[in-house]
This record gives sequence, C-alpha cells and structure tokens, in this order.
Amino acid sequence: MKFKDIVGNINTIKHVRRLADEKKMPHALLLFGNEGTAKLSLARALAQYIHCEHHTPDGDSCGTCPSCRQHLALNHADTIYSFPIPQKGISRDYYDLWKQFLSENNFESYRAWQSMQNNTNSQLQIYVNESEDILHKLNLSAFNSNYKILIMWLPEKMNTSCANKLLKMIEEPHDDTLMIFVSDNPKELLPTIISRMQRVEIPRLSDNDIASYLSQHHAIDSADAMAIAHSADGNITAAIESIKHVGESTLFFDAFVDLMRKAYTRDFVGLKEWTETIADFKREKSRRFLSYCAHLVRENFIYNLSNPNLNHLSRNEVAFSTKFARFINERNVEEIIHEFDLAESDIKGNGNPKIVLFDFTLKIAKLIRK
Repeated sequence: MKFKDIVGNINTIKHVRRLADEKKMPHALLLFGNEGTAKLSLARALAQYIHCEHHTPDGDSCGTCPSCRQHLALNHADTIYSFPIPQKGISRDYYDLWKQFLSENNFESYRAWQSMQNNTNSQLQIYVNESEDILHKLNLSAFNSNYKILIMWLPEKMNTSCANKLLKMIEEPHDDTLMIFVSDNPKELLPTIISRMQRVEIPRLSDNDIASYLSQHHAIDSADAMAIAHSADGNITAAIESIKHVGESTLFFDAFVDLMRKAYTRDFVGLKEWTETIADFKREKSRRFLSYCAHLVRENFIYNLSNPNLNHLSRNEVAFSTKFARFINERNVEEIIHEFDLAESDIKGNGNPKIVLFDFTLKIAKLIRK
C-alpha cells in the first residue's frame, strides 16, 4: 500500500510522512475518524513507507524493494497486525482470512470483517491472549528493519485485560518499536490508553474525492458517481458497497416510485401488496431501503430550490424528481422523513415488518397530499 493509493486526505498524508521523514514518529500513534475514511490504508502505507529502502522523489515508498514487496504480500517480518476476532485466541489464527479481507476491502469495514467469518451478530473482540502474543513479538529485536511496527485495527475492541497488559508497552516502548492504532471510536478506549498516544484525526472524505475514485476505478458515470458519493456521507466503504448493489439501487428506486404513486392515489389495496413485497426483504435490506427513501425525499425537497449544484441524484432520479419534487414541501418534508426514520428504527428493533410498513404507508398517504 502506497500513499498514492489512498483516497483524499492529502494534508493528513503529508503530516504523517513528515513525522517519518523528520524522525519524529511517536511510539504510539492513534489514527481515528469515522468508518470509511481510509485510516487502515493510511496505517499500512505509513508502515510500508517507514520500512521502504528507497523512497521515491515525490515522497512515497518505492513499491519494488524487498520490504515493499513483503508489505504488498502482507508478510513483512517486522510488521504485526492485530484485529478483533470472534472467539478467544489471537489474530495470527485468523491471518489467512485477514489477508483475504485486506485484498478484497481496501478500506476498513467492521461489518464486512464480521461477515467474512459468518459472524454478523456477536461482537468481535481483541482478547487478553492477543496482548501476550504482541508483547512476545515486540520484545524480540527487529529482523531486517530499523523498527518493528504494530498495526492494531479497532483498538476499542480490546477487552480490559488486554488493554491493561499492553499499557506498559504503550507507555514505555522499546526504541525500535512503533505502534499504530486505527480507531473508529476512540471514546471507547480506556483513558489510560488514549492519554499515552499521539492522536491524528482523519477527516471525512469529500464527495469530490469519492466520486473521482469511483469514476477512475469503477468506470462510473461522473453524475452517478457524485450521487453515490453524496449518499455515502464521506464513507468510501459505503460508496463501494453501493456499487456492488447496483441492482439493489434500481430495485429501491422502483419501490420508492411505486410507494409514492400508490400513496398519492390512496390505492390502499396496492399499498398492502407493496407492504408484503418490502416485508419479504431481509431486515438489513429493509433498513437500507428506508434509509434510501429518506435520502431521496431530502433530495427532492432540495430540488425545489432550482439549484442543480445542491442536488446529488442519479439520472433516473433526476428524471423522476422533475415531476415529483413539488409534492415534497415545507409542510410535509420533516414529517415524511421522520416516518421513514421511525419505520427503520422499528424494524431494527425487531418490529413485525408487515405491521410496521403498512402503518407507515398509511401515514405517507396522508402526508404526501399535505
């Protein structure tokens, strides 16, 4: 992983590269920010840069020296990866799966990591055995580099015993040890741990950065790429997931149009049939659909401002909004969005989808004429 492979955050890249160049790297560095800001990619690129034997003139790792090739293969002898796992043990037991995860997901996604282990319900953790394994490795001398580097993804998943065992190493590390922690939610870290780290916040990615990445790497039309980027809210992982569900996006759009037409005409038989169709979605798919609907309602309200620069809609959505937007106004927009959000919350809370959705459609039928 090279710096040039990272989406956006140019200023953050310059900052951490300067720390490495000026030999001012803290022994415990915390990269934190929302999911999907490419923090894990940055940690990997920084470790490769530190180990690289021949930096390029533009300030990147060369990608061709033995150390860079080992980083690319995820088998660098002086780089240790630590990450949450589903049951007591150590990360090394799941390393083959971890390499597959990194090859398939260039950006961090806790849910994707859970899914790869068929473990989408129980919470993953970093257990106390992991701290013992890390300490053993860090107590050894570096093999062929100046530094041993630990990259711990989601340190907030450490249980208390694990965190306490690592505390002394974080506070008084060996001279040849660097630790890079990558966190989605640093507030969940123990105060004694976080106080001993130098923190670098990774800002959300801009819509332009995400749209540019999608256009270049996934051959997405620029207008559609910008619409996806806007919906992703700075999360490159969510944007890529949207591409993987292109068929789902079409399905959601068609279902939204069908709902609004039947709600406006008060076709209650049709709404009952619509409810049964959506109720057949799995719970997470239903929530994604309702979230998409709330987003589309917001965009249609903004559409009424007649400023195309404020809208982020796909071509199909624009074509629909030219006629539909006038039905979303200041009298009903907040209530309609509230009903979508409430229905999503009820389904998340294991509410009966058919009951939740049919009650919701009746409210929409009333609000759409307001």
